[in-house]
Amino acid sequence: MSRDVILIDDEPHLRTATAQGLELAGFTVKDFADGEQALHGLSRSFEGVVISDIKMPRLSGLDLMTRVLAIDAEIPVILITGHGDIPMAVAAIRAGAYDFIEKPFAAEMLAEAASRASEKRALVMENRALKAALSRGSGLEQVIIGRTPSVQRLRSQIAAFAATDADVLINGETGTGKELVARSLHDQGPRAKGRFVPINCGALPETVIESELFGHEAGAFTGAAKARVGKLEYASGGTVFLDEIESMPMELQIKLLRVLQDRRIARLGANEERAIDVRVIAATKEDLKSAATRGDFRGDLYYRLNVLTLAIPPLRERGDDIPLLFQHFVEAAATRFKTEAPPTGREVVAHLMAHAWPGNVRELQNTALRYALGLGLEIDGKDVATAATATPDAELSAVTLTEQLARHERQIIADTLALTGHSLKATYEALGISRKTLYDKMRRFSLGKPPVDDDEA
Repeated sequence: MSRDVILIDDEPHLRTATAQGLELAGFTVKDFADGEQALHGLSRSFEGVVISDIKMPRLSGLDLMTRVLAIDAEIPVILITGHGDIPMAVAAIRAGAYDFIEKPFAAEMLAEAASRASEKRALVMENRALKAALSRGSGLEQVIIGRTPSVQRLRSQIAAFAATDADVLINGETGTGKELVARSLHDQGPRAKGRFVPINCGALPETVIESELFGHEAGAFTGAAKARVGKLEYASGGTVFLDEIESMPMELQIKLLRVLQDRRIARLGANEERAIDVRVIAATKEDLKSAATRGDFRGDLYYRLNVLTLAIPPLRERGDDIPLLFQHFVEAAATRFKTEAPPTGREVVAHLMAHAWPGNVRELQNTALRYALGLGLEIDGKDVATAATATPDAELSAVTLTEQLARHERQIIADTLALTGHSLKATYEALGISRKTLYDKMRRFSLGKPPVDDDEA
C-alpha cells in the first residue's frame, strides 16, 4: 500500500513540523507552500492522500480540493482547519473532502486520518487495477480469466487445440468450468459457425440417453410416434460436448467408440447408417485410466479419447486469480441485475483467499452474485463480511470534531473486534491499549458487555 502524502500549507514552520510528524509515522511526504505547485503533475494514477490547510493565499484549501477532485473524485483530501472554520469544513466534507483536522492537533491524530485515507485509496486503486486487467483481455483472455501460469498454459493449449479438428478429453473437478473450455474450443476453431450441442451424460437415464445421442425412427419403441434426430446428427458440422462421460452406460460406450472411429451413426430402429461430420469433446471429473483399470470404463474408448487432453486446474491451485475472477463475476452480476457493483475491499479479498473453494469457480461465482446483490460475503453458509460494510464516506451532519473522532474510534474498535472474532486479548493487543481501556471504551460506545477475557477463561 502506498504511503504517499502531498502536503500543502503556506506557513513554513507548521508545514515542516507536519511533514516530519507524517514521515515519522511512515509516510513519504512532498510538501508545498502553494496549491498550484502541488497540482502540477497530479493525476488519476496518484496512489496517495492530499492534505491541505484551508486558509491560504492565491488558492484556498477548498478551491484546491475542488481541482483535485476534478482530476480524480476518489483521491482522499484531508483539510486542516482553525476552530472558526469548522462549519466550512463540514460543508467541504459534504462536497467530497475525506476528513478535516482542527488546529491545534496532535501528530498522531493526523497520521491516523492519513492512514485511513491511504487504505481507502489503496482499495480504489486495487479495484481499478482489477477492472483494467479484465478490460485489457481479448479473445480467450475475456473468457478464460486468470493470470496464473496454469491458466495462461490452459489458454495456450485451447488456442492450439481449437485449430485442429481432433477430439479432445477435458479433465477437471466439478465447477472448474469444463463446459466453458469446451465452448472456447468450439468458438475459437473452424467449426465456430456450426452448432455446439452439450449433453450431460450423468443427467440422462439409461433408457433415454441412447435415443438422445443417436435419435430414433418412428415406431422404434413404445411412444416413438415419429422420427427424431439425435444430438450427434444434429451437431453435424459443429461440436458435440459429452459432459460426465464417465457416467455413460457401458453398452453405449461401444457405440460411441464406433462413432469416433467411423463418424457414422444409426438411429434406433433404422437399418441404414448416416454419415456425420462432428467433433467430439468429452469431459470428466474422474480418472478414466483408473476407471478403465477397474473395469468401470472401456479401456479402448479411453485410449481413443485420450489423444488431446486438457487439464483444468482447481481454484485452490490458482489462488492468485481469485480476486480477478471475483471482480469479474461481481461486475457481471451487477450489470445483469442493473445495480452498482459494491467495492471489494481488503477484508473481503482476505476472506476469499482463505477459503479452499471445494466447489471451484462455480462456488466463487455464486458467492459473487450474492455479494453483488448486497447480501454480504457468504462462504460456507456464513456471512463473513458485508458487501459494503459501511458507506465509505457517509454524509456528515454539522457535529463537533470530538463527536466525529468518537465515531471513528468506535468503528475502529468494532472492526478490530470483528476481525479477531471478539477475542478481547487479541483486540487490545492489536490496538495497543490496555485491557481496562478496551473495557471502558466498549461500555462507552455500547459495543456490548465485555465477556470473560481469553486468558481469564
